[in-house]
Amino acid sequence: MSLHDFLPILIQVLLASGIAGAILSANWLLGQRAGHHPRKDSAYECGMNPIGDAQPRFAVKFYVTTMLFILFDIEVVFLVPAVLVYREFVAAHLPMVGPILFFVAVLTLGLWYELKKGAIEWER
Repeated sequence: MSLHDFLPILIQVLLASGIAGAILSANWLLGQRAGHHPRKDSAYECGMNPIGDAQPRFAVKFYVTTMLFILFDIEVVFLVPAVLVYREFVAAHLPMVGPILFFVAVLTLGLWYELKKGAIEWER
């Protein structure tokens, strides 16, 4: 490869840098200049004053709920493609229902275990 092959990339980088520089310069030249005020310069956090620790500790139940959500989200990610190609598998005489039912049974067993352990009970 020669340097001539990289000319389009160089043009794109120069064009992007030029546009970014032009936008920043226009903002600096034409933008509003306001006086600094402590209330206006502070971070806005949904109507609450940003005081205290930036990373509060959360209870473990939130993490368990998150893991359960991820578990069933992944279940959907694996089941939707299987449902979409179901006709092609049946037409090719390939077994499709058995693996899907096994997958759902394993996830149901995991959900049953989590319910028995009390992972979804908020009062604990």
